[in-house]
Amino acid sequence: MLIRLLTGDDWETLKKIRIEAMEAAPGAFAEVPADWENMNERQVRARMSKIDFFVAFDDAGEAVGFMGLVRQPTSKMAHRATLIMVYLRESARGSGVSKALHEAVMKHARAIGVRQIELAVSVENPVAQEFYKRRGYTQIGQIPGGFLHEGREVDEILMAIRTQVEPSEG
Repeated sequence: MLIRLLTGDDWETLKKIRIEAMEAAPGAFAEVPADWENMNERQVRARMSKIDFFVAFDDAGEAVGFMGLVRQPTSKMAHRATLIMVYLRESARGSGVSKALHEAVMKHARAIGVRQIELAVSVENPVAQEFYKRRGYTQIGQIPGGFLHEGREVDEILMAIRTQVEPSEG
């Protein structure tokens, strides 16, 4: 297994695995496959310029999962980032790939000065909630009707983790 941060040249890889994710778990994402199917190279690269995408590749070189990290853009909030677009192909689940992907994201976050990673997870996805709890995330809130799925409002749980220990004063 190989995990790496994608570059703009990997736009086709990202587009393919992103569409797969939305088709496999339509209730887990804020977008639908058509949103990405209609994107051209320039549009995908533009998205990639704002999000750090880490992708896990199996031994055959096929993408099997990804996680995106978006850093807050303002100077007073640049110590925070949001984990988004998390997906792992069912055949790779339970193999440690998601843990390895998350570790790569955490290492990267620390390296770029991110002190806190936040995320939103559907109340209807207890497996993901437990994964994040095992990684050290804690619930910090909830968004009623956080997104719409098939016309139905679905609440989202907000979670966060500190990535770095701040030096103590005194």
